[in-house]
Amino acid sequence: MKANKIDHICIAVKNLDQARKIWEPVLGKTKPDDEYIDEPEKIKVARYWVGEVGFELMESTTPDGDVAKFIEKRGEGIMLISLNVNNTRKAMEELKGKDYPFIGGARPFRGCEFAFIHPKKMSGVLLEIIDYKWKELEGR
Repeated sequence: MKANKIDHICIAVKNLDQARKIWEPVLGKTKPDDEYIDEPEKIKVARYWVGEVGFELMESTTPDGDVAKFIEKRGEGIMLISLNVNNTRKAMEELKGKDYPFIGGARPFRGCEFAFIHPKKMSGVLLEIIDYKWKELEGR
């Protein structure tokens, strides 16, 4: 597998509005570059571009969401690092052949797919691979 770049870093937060007030001055932003709610993943996200890397603040939309569970177990903080790849399914196939365990299968997002490698294999870090093309960065 070839990682093209760090795609994004996700910070799990209890309260997205409060976290924005803390992070935006540090990032030199007055608002997110992208905001969205991902119902299947049970998250509300504020994304900021730091160079060509996404920096995401994520709040759980439900008490049983993965972000809420992460915060309950570990507190607020870095929840995952995502690597951009050319093809998520091909990368998964290659990594599975090298004994990398995945949490579920490939999941859809904005016309692409992503998948999670179990943190037990990755020094305690939840690692995501994603094949999104980031047209939003064109012309920046």
